[in-house]
Amino acid sequence: MSYVAKVLQPGETVLATGKFHWIIYLWSLFWLLLGIVLFLALTASSAGELASTQTGFERSRMAEVALLVFLVLAILSFVRAWFRQWTTELAITDRRVIYKTGFIKRITAEMNMGKVETVQVDQPVLGRLLNYGTIHIRGTGTGIEHLDRIADPLALRTAITAK
Repeated sequence: MSYVAKVLQPGETVLATGKFHWIIYLWSLFWLLLGIVLFLALTASSAGELASTQTGFERSRMAEVALLVFLVLAILSFVRAWFRQWTTELAITDRRVIYKTGFIKRITAEMNMGKVETVQVDQPVLGRLLNYGTIHIRGTGTGIEHLDRIADPLALRTAITAK
């Protein structure tokens, strides 16, 4: 059972849920592509030399090690992003905004809709093209800050501000 489902009050309904955009996996893709390009470059340079020479064998071995290192970086980056996505919940209900992150160390923030003063959406150029951005929710006294790389941030802002 999700955190949001546990903390809903009787009669409270979820209007919208937020989730991370797939862009959070960009570093994983970067490390994977870098490893493949380096592997192909080193393999191509060693294929031009005779396979029996020591230099060709060393470059082939170096290509395998480079691919393995970058593959491990890609996997670690992917698992980190996936785990962050799995352990984070963002929900807009008819009464409040609920944000939870963390697995063992849980960090939660809940703000009543009546206490919301402003909702700011920051979208870089790539964010406008791919429809993701950072949402800043400010309330009286404090706020929920920096919800980074949220998919469809304008719809989430509309769900918060349309009462």
